[in-house]
Amino acid sequence: MILHSLNLVWNPSEGFAIGSFLLRYYSLMFVVAFALGWFIMKTIFEKEKESIEKLDTLFIYTVFATLIGARLGHVIFYQSELFKEDFLSVFLPIKTVPSFEFTGFSGLASHGAAVAIILAMYFYSKNVIKKPMLWILDRIVIPVACGAIFVRIGNFINSEIIGKATDSSLGIKFVQDFYSKNDAVKITQIANPNKAFKALTNNPEYSKYIDVVPVLHPTQLYESFCYVFVFVILMFLYWKTDYKNKQGFLFGTFLVLLWTVRFFVEFLKESQGGFEKYNMFNALSTGQWLSLPFILIGVFYMYKAKK
Repeated sequence: MILHSLNLVWNPSEGFAIGSFLLRYYSLMFVVAFALGWFIMKTIFEKEKESIEKLDTLFIYTVFATLIGARLGHVIFYQSELFKEDFLSVFLPIKTVPSFEFTGFSGLASHGAAVAIILAMYFYSKNVIKKPMLWILDRIVIPVACGAIFVRIGNFINSEIIGKATDSSLGIKFVQDFYSKNDAVKITQIANPNKAFKALTNNPEYSKYIDVVPVLHPTQLYESFCYVFVFVILMFLYWKTDYKNKQGFLFGTFLVLLWTVRFFVEFLKESQGGFEKYNMFNALSTGQWLSLPFILIGVFYMYKAKK
C-alpha cells in the first residue's frame, strides 16, 4: 500500500505462507473473531457460574451457524442463480464454473448469519443450557458484536464490499477491485497474480495504471469502527447495569445498534445486487431492506424488556 494523491492505494497480499499452506488474512480475521468470542463468553459463563463444557458446545453451534447462515444468506439474497449454475459452490469453498478454482469461503451475508445464529440459540437453549432463549441471546450478542469488527476488517483486506466514489481524503484506491488477477498479469507480464498486483503499485512504470483506479469510500472500515462502539455499549450494559436481568433488552439493543449502523453505511456502498434489480425495491439497497426488520424487532424487545 502507498499514498497516492493524498489517498491510500490498497493492494495487499492475500495472506502469508506457512510451508506450502497459504493462510489468508480474511480467514485469519474469522479465527480472531471466534477466538475472542470464546474468551468473552468464557468470562460471562464464569460470572454466571455455568459449565465450560456448555461453552464448548455453544462455540460449535455458533461457528457452524455463522458460516452456513452467512453463505446461504448471500446466495439467497444476492446470488440465487448459483443454485442452478454452480450448486457445489454454494456449500464448498470452490467454484466449478467456468473452471475449477479454490476460492475460500467468500460471499457471506451477515443477515443470513444473524438468522442462523438465532435459530441455533433456540436449539442450544432447549437442549444444552436449559434456560430461556433470550437468556443466551442477551449474552451471545456481545461476542457477535466483537466479531463483526474483525469480519469487516477482513472484507477490507479482501477489497470487497467497497463504497461509492468520493473525493474525500479518507477515500482509498482498491487496486484489486478494479483490476482482476488476469488483467494484472497481462499488464505486468508477470505470471504470478500476486506478484503482478504488487508490480502495479511498486514499479513506477505502472503508475499510469494506478491513476485510473477510482477513489472509493472504505465502507468496511466505517462499519468496523462503528461496531467498536456497539460492542463497548453492550459490554457496559452487561457488566455495569442490571439490564442483563431484563430478558431481551441486550438482544434488542444489539439489533437496533448494529443494523442501524449497517443501514446508514449502506448509503455509501456500491450496490451488491439483490432486491435492487426490481423497481419496487430500488429506493433502498438490499442490505437496507434486510436491516429494517432486525431494527424493528430490536425496538420491540427493548420495549418489552423495559415493561
